[in-house]
Amino acid sequence: MQDGDMARREEYLMNRAGPSILIVDDDLDTCRNLSDIFTDLSYQVETAHDGRSALQKVRQSPYDVGLFDYRMPGIDGLTLCREIRQLRTAMVPMIITGYSVGVSEQEARATGVSHILSKPIDFAKLLALVDAALARPLVLVVDDDPDLCLTLEDLLHERSYRVCVAQDEQTVADHLQNATFQVVLIDMRLPDSDGSTVFRLVRQANPQARTVLITGYRVELEPVLERLLNAGADALCCKPFDVEQLLATIARLLAPKSCA
Repeated sequence: MQDGDMARREEYLMNRAGPSILIVDDDLDTCRNLSDIFTDLSYQVETAHDGRSALQKVRQSPYDVGLFDYRMPGIDGLTLCREIRQLRTAMVPMIITGYSVGVSEQEARATGVSHILSKPIDFAKLLALVDAALARPLVLVVDDDPDLCLTLEDLLHERSYRVCVAQDEQTVADHLQNATFQVVLIDMRLPDSDGSTVFRLVRQANPQARTVLITGYRVELEPVLERLLNAGADALCCKPFDVEQLLATIARLLAPKSCA
């Protein structure tokens, strides 16, 4: 693990009661063994023995990482990953399988799977992969344009960021209650509020988060933008985006000891 990833991992753990993990396997012994290991390491652990039960848990609570058996009754592991991706975009799913054939890496990547691990499980490798998943920066995208959110989500996932999306103030508040974000992208015009309100919510809930204001109305909103930048917003990116510039801005804000 690189020094920057290690620093983010330490910061992440300091700001959370403990990383959360969902283990889904119809083999009770596998669930029990994995649960014991991660509980001993101070993870918050939940287990389920089939896909439908797992989906119910995911709808009720966010998790940082999911470990899913490939072959289960009802919903298989890949289908479960596909469903979860629609519900919890920041969750990092991994597939565990006892079958050498049947799940292709290409198909798994398309459903958002981070890694495929074979049974019997190499616990040292698994723990390293979970640590690496938790070290991925967590980014919140706040914008009411669903197409733009989907585009940004895909771009950030490609660069190994974990991503949450919010299109209204209440969803922002819910996300901030459940996670510690390293970067928040804030659209300045939302249906039920404006960027100023969201910025205040972020500063109250997570003062360490780096904030990027995004707008297609720079001239019209110049006084508000200047006020928020003076209040501590870290950067401004205007629509239509220069994608590379936006990604470079996020990377700069995430760099260790960034003064930007």
